[in-house]
Amino acid sequence: MSAVRRSGRQALVGWSFALPFVALFTVFMAGPIVVSFLVGFTDLRVTDIRSPLNVEFVGFDNYAEVLRDPTFHKAAWNTALYVLVTTPATIGLGLLVALALNQGIVRFRNVFRVGFFLPYVTSIVAIAVVWRVLLGTEVGLINGLLGQIGIDGPGWLTDPAYALWSIMLMTTWKGVGLQMIILLAGLQAIPKQLYEAAAVDGATRWQQFRYVTLPSLRPTLLFSTVVASIGLMQVFDEPYVMTQGGPLDSTQTVALYAVSEFGFGNYGHTAAVSYLLFVAIGLLTLIQFRWLRPER
Repeated sequence: MSAVRRSGRQALVGWSFALPFVALFTVFMAGPIVVSFLVGFTDLRVTDIRSPLNVEFVGFDNYAEVLRDPTFHKAAWNTALYVLVTTPATIGLGLLVALALNQGIVRFRNVFRVGFFLPYVTSIVAIAVVWRVLLGTEVGLINGLLGQIGIDGPGWLTDPAYALWSIMLMTTWKGVGLQMIILLAGLQAIPKQLYEAAAVDGATRWQQFRYVTLPSLRPTLLFSTVVASIGLMQVFDEPYVMTQGGPLDSTQTVALYAVSEFGFGNYGHTAAVSYLLFVAIGLLTLIQFRWLRPER
């Protein structure tokens, strides 16, 4: 058998094993992605499902209408603020916990790991119930405690000035465990010889952290930042369960806005919003790679 025939046969065998995945990916992933992209340039609505021939090409009209919508402006601002505040807060707290577990806490270390990671894998519905008990306006635990000392607590989830920040607090508490696991793995990968050499040179704990730990953690911090920001850019569960985007759209996010447009049957608008969000995520990820990539 010639080398060409042998190579072709091996390629055929390989593709035969990959064919089920390729077929599923094409039908359930690649196909819908292409279709949704095309829908963004049409006036497809729920009423056109039974008569698809009535759908017309409208170019960038959907994108223009979305960008002119004040509700989208509010959702975009809320999402940007959500990402800019929650990402560093989650990673910063996760790093503090990881440092404590890596160096300070020895006994019951695994118990603390499970305890911090448990909120991340807990159902958002269960978490929402707990936080509603804490933040409730009338019978909330926090306002109840504040009332005991003569302070009239605000409406944490009903006041537009506090609602988004309350959800940010919940999201930070929920996400610290994942960042702790990622950063703890990065800390444990740093060679101990670097710290020993720094100590011999007279470096303090802060200097070791600044000049040894942080530079060595740059790849891990890049991964953590990208993963956290991508997830937060698409935040939907927390505001949907806690406030339904209210009050007065103060917790409206881009993902929640897209779902509401889909619910109204504005499929063209939904596709436009989705791809605007995709572009924003791509740009943010590019900026993060340029800022946090390891120095050569």
